[in-house]
Amino acid sequence: MNNKLLIAVISLLFTGIVNGQNVTITASLDSAYILMGNQTKMHIEIVEDNDVTGESDFFKEGRDTVTDKIEIIKQFAPDTIDLGNNRRQINRDYIIQSFDSGLYTIPAIQYNVNGVKVKSNSLALKVIPVSVDSLATIHEQANVISPNHRWYDFLPDFITDYWYWLLLAIFIIAAAVVAFLMVKKDVPLPLMPKKKIIPPYELAKMELAALKEAKLCEKSMEKEYYTRLTDILRVYVDSRFGINAMEMTSSQIIDALNNNAETKEPSKFMKQILEIADFVKFAKVRPMPEDNIKSFNWATQFVEDTKPVVEENATTENNEQKQ
Repeated sequence: MNNKLLIAVISLLFTGIVNGQNVTITASLDSAYILMGNQTKMHIEIVEDNDVTGESDFFKEGRDTVTDKIEIIKQFAPDTIDLGNNRRQINRDYIIQSFDSGLYTIPAIQYNVNGVKVKSNSLALKVIPVSVDSLATIHEQANVISPNHRWYDFLPDFITDYWYWLLLAIFIIAAAVVAFLMVKKDVPLPLMPKKKIIPPYELAKMELAALKEAKLCEKSMEKEYYTRLTDILRVYVDSRFGINAMEMTSSQIIDALNNNAETKEPSKFMKQILEIADFVKFAKVRPMPEDNIKSFNWATQFVEDTKPVVEENATTENNEQKQ
C-alpha cells in the first residue's frame, strides 16, 4: 500500500514538472491540397514561458526538406509575440513544394524543452497530379516533298537581309516629304485622335459583365469560364498595381498581393478564385454551380475593394468646382 502511494506521489510530481513547462506546439497548412509543382505555406506555432529554452532538429538552419517528397523552398525568420504573464508565442513559417503526386503525411515535430519532449500534431498533404498530353500513336515517316516558293524568295539578298532598314528609310523620306509640303502650303499637320484610355477598374467591371452575360457555366464550359475570369483579374492587377500577374503562378500572385498594402486584405478573394480555377483548368475538376457563383462574386468583391478611391474623390471635387 505504501509503495502504491509513493508511486502516485512521484507521478503527480513528474506531471507537475511537465505541465509546469506549459509548452504547446501546433502545425498547420494554408492548403491541404495543391497541384503538383505548386506551393503552400506551413505554419508552426509555439506557446511557452519566456524563461523556457526549447530546440528541435526541424528548426535547424539550412534544412531543405520536410520529408523525402516535400521540399522546403523558403524559411522565414521566427516571429515572436509577447502574450503577457511571462508568456510568448513563436511563429515559424515555411513555404513547401512537392513535384510528386500522392497523399503524404508530415510527421509530428518534436520540440525538446529542458529534457521534456513535446510533439505537435501531424499533417496530411494531398499533391494532385497535372495531366500531360502524350503522343498516343507513332506515325510513319513522311515522304520527301518539294518546298513551296514564296514571292520574296526571288528578291535579291540585300533586300531580304536589310528590308527593315529600307522600309524605315522609305518611311522617313515619305514623312519628310509630307511635312515639307504641308509647311510650304501652310497646311496644319493633322492631330492624331487620342485613344480613350479606360481605367483598370471600369475595364474590369465591363469584362466581368460580359463574362456574366456569356453564361459559359450554363453551357458546361467551366474551363473557358475560369480562364476568362482569371485573365480579367490578372490584367486588372497588372494595370492597377503594376504586378506582372500574367507571367506569375497563382502562389506568386498571392505573395505579391500580400506584400501590397492596398491588396493584402482583399487578396483572400483572389486566393479562393485561383485555387478553384487551378483545379478546374489543370486537374479537370467539375465545380459545383454555387462555386461558380461564389467565384464571380469574389472577383467582383476584389475589384470593388481595390477601387481607386483617390480618383473618385478627385472627380467629385472637380464636379463641385464646375457647379
